[in-house]
Amino acid sequence: MLRRTFLQTIPAAAMAAKASAAASEVPVKLGFDTYSLRAFKWKGVQLLDYAASQKLDTIQFSALGDYGGLDPANLQKVKDRAAQLNIQIDSGMGCICETSKSFAKNGPPARQQLLEGLRASKAVGAKAMRVYMGSSEDRLGPLPIEAHMETTIKAFRSVRSEALDLGVKIALENHSGDMQAREVVTVIKEAGKDFVGSCLDNGNPIWCVEDPMVSLETLAPYVITTHIRDSILFEYEHGAAGQWTALGDGNIDLTGFVKRFRELCPQSTMQLEIITGRPPRLMPYLDAEFWKAFPKMPAWEFARFVAIAKKGHPFMGAMVIEDVPGLKKAAVMDEALKEQQRVDLERSFEYARKKLNVGIAWRG
Repeated sequence: MLRRTFLQTIPAAAMAAKASAAASEVPVKLGFDTYSLRAFKWKGVQLLDYAASQKLDTIQFSALGDYGGLDPANLQKVKDRAAQLNIQIDSGMGCICETSKSFAKNGPPARQQLLEGLRASKAVGAKAMRVYMGSSEDRLGPLPIEAHMETTIKAFRSVRSEALDLGVKIALENHSGDMQAREVVTVIKEAGKDFVGSCLDNGNPIWCVEDPMVSLETLAPYVITTHIRDSILFEYEHGAAGQWTALGDGNIDLTGFVKRFRELCPQSTMQLEIITGRPPRLMPYLDAEFWKAFPKMPAWEFARFVAIAKKGHPFMGAMVIEDVPGLKKAAVMDEALKEQQRVDLERSFEYARKKLNVGIAWRG
């Protein structure tokens, strides 16, 4: 073959190889958790129609209230609309640990809430129902984190027979600094992995000074649904600071993460939960007091977290910082926050498709 002819074939061969590699990748269903658009206050069919407009495969209803009513007629309406749009539903609800600061003390017992959620999940055709234990506050409260874990295990065991009869698995989220991945695995195993699995959140691990890849590799055998976002981590004088971002705006290795996700969790859905509008959060791990919350953390896991922070820098993009829990915001900010949530979610969909090759429906 002439040298010129050979060189001309290289680009075409490279493109063909790239296309072949993409085609051989494990298909991953793409969707979103409805908390991503919390400012819109959409319910049920509205959220499904939005998912269809974005050519998504799945949706996770973050809370039971997102269905717009738990009466049988409305839940059937949601189920029928999802079937019509060919969108898979993952269900969801909130804190189910009665000893956690996050648990609604004036509400019904955890068992009753779990049963209500499981029945609603069955009614809309969901096979997985996301729940969470608590928050980072539980790591430094009057009870040790192990006590909250035991309360959660007991709550799960109390609904085992009902969950199995309904065919709905409970997906425990590693939520907002409450548990490291190893602790989540302990709860799943002790409760019963036949009806309890993992809702893998790759944004929350940074509040537990945990590398999201460690979370994935630890929880992979139990993952049934997800919350996926990007984060920016960077060093400051007392340790590290972190902030959640849209996909592509952070310094988490999302390409490497999704590659491992395909290998380890081929049956799971990838639900984007994009949360922006919050200020950086500090993790002062150079202060001895910080480690009272994580006395059992292995050094090798912490080293992987530090490696990410060393490569990071503060987020320099535009962001409305107003979505802060407990902060009373001006009404004028509502529309700005709505637009930020929509734009950041939709450009994250685009990043997931074009950069990570995730999603199925959009290809058609």
